[in-house]
Order: sequence, then C-alpha cells, then structure tokens
Amino acid sequence: MARFVITGTGTDIGKTVFAAGLTGLIGARYWKPVQTGIPVSAMQKPSDVPAPFVQRSCTVHANDPANAPESDSAFVRRMTGAATLPEAVVLPEPLSPHRAAELAGVAIPDLPLPDADPLVIEGAGGVLVPITRELLSAELFARWGLPVILVATTGLGTISHTLTALESLRVRGCRVHGVAFVGDDNADNIATIGQIGQVRVLGRLPRLDPLTPDSLAAAMRAGFDPQDFA
Repeated sequence: MARFVITGTGTDIGKTVFAAGLTGLIGARYWKPVQTGIPVSAMQKPSDVPAPFVQRSCTVHANDPANAPESDSAFVRRMTGAATLPEAVVLPEPLSPHRAAELAGVAIPDLPLPDADPLVIEGAGGVLVPITRELLSAELFARWGLPVILVATTGLGTISHTLTALESLRVRGCRVHGVAFVGDDNADNIATIGQIGQVRVLGRLPRLDPLTPDSLAAAMRAGFDPQDFA
C-alpha cells in the first residue's frame, strides 16, 4: 500500500509542489481534505470521482474575487494530470481550518480516509495547524495511521523548525516516513537534520523556474527514488 500524508514545517515552503511531484512520481491520486482560501464556485470537481466522495463534501459558498486563487487540487491536476479526489471541506477565508470554519459558520466533519491506493494526502499548513479547536493536524494524521512525509526548507532556521516538527509528530504517535527538502542545496543542514532527527532524508526538490509539468517531473526523478515510496 502506497499512501502518504504530506505535511510541512510551515506555510509557503513548497509543500504543494512536492505533493504534486510525488503524486506524479508514483502515479497516485491526490486528496486535499480541507482547502481554505478558495471560493467554492471557483472549484471544479473532476468527473471521474466516485459519487460518495462528492456526497460527503461540506462546502461553503462565497462571492468570487476578481482573480480567484487556484486550489491545490487544481494545481496538482495541472502539473501532473493526476486524478484528484474532491475536498471534504472548502472554505473561503485564507486562514487555518478551525478559524475559517468558524467564520463560515460551519463545523468541520470527521475526515475518514478515502478508499484509494496509491494516494497522496496533503494536510493544511504545518504539523500543529488546528483542524478544529479540539483536533490538531498531527492528531488527525495519527488517527489515520498512515506514514507522514515532512516537507522542510534547506535554509537558515530549518534545523530547529524541522526537529521541532518531527518531535511534534512523534509525540502524537505519527509514523514519520522521512523528510523531503525544498530549496537550494545545503548539505550540512540536510545531514544535520537526518542525524539529530534520526530520520530518513528522502531527497531534495530545487526551486524551479520555470515551474512546469516537465520541469517538476524531471526534478522529482533526479532528486527522489521511487522505491522509497513503494
């Protein structure tokens, strides 16, 4: 079974780009359980998803801004052509799930795992982002029981941020599969995290300019071994 949860040491570190790359690398489906910051009318559901997933969705409608941002699922489809499962929750405010749901006046439901394999699941933000005021992301990952891949940057501050995130995952019972780095090569930071964190270093994805389906696929093949995700 090749099913992985992707989380990060923070926001805007390249987690979604790595998740897209991994989805393409292993030929998986992609699922973003909770998507914030997107008007629901801007979402487009793929036609090939099973009806039960659609029926389980909990969405909140909002007026579209002039330039609606792209959902993570749409980005993954554009980068890889992969099938994506519909979000369980879509909320318009670009905030953590717990607060976006409160402002929308809805309760985030239970988030059972879909029956799909291989599957890449991307969490919202970092490891301790609140899904609700009673449930942190890492606690949800532990409940699922799937291996977790932590995405980290390579630059200044990453050692402390990554070791803290690893400890937060492990103390809550998560099974850490390894760390995937995004950014310029920094051999000492990467090796230090692997050694002190006693964690597998899965590889490194450079910042890509331009970021295209071809450049992402090539960078994933160069930086990661598919057998590490078998």
